[in-house]
Amino acid sequence: MVDVLLYRHGARHARFYRVEITMNLFAEASVVIEWGTIGGQPCRRVSCHSDLRAASSAADRYRQRALGRGYQRA
Repeated sequence: MVDVLLYRHGARHARFYRVEITMNLFAEASVVIEWGTIGGQPCRRVSCHSDLRAASSAADRYRQRALGRGYQRA
């Protein structure tokens, strides 16, 4: 549904951070975040929210934290 992809290029590895808002089968909004090194196995976390507004707020917090850690849009 909504997807944000951020990158961070460090001295050792290039990394990515992805935040996505999707609707699940139970009529809830889910926030999926994935992170890791580019070309490696990503880590994934899913959180379910009762409505789209709560999911959007959570996704924005994840995005702001990643930007604060040096990730940038491509």
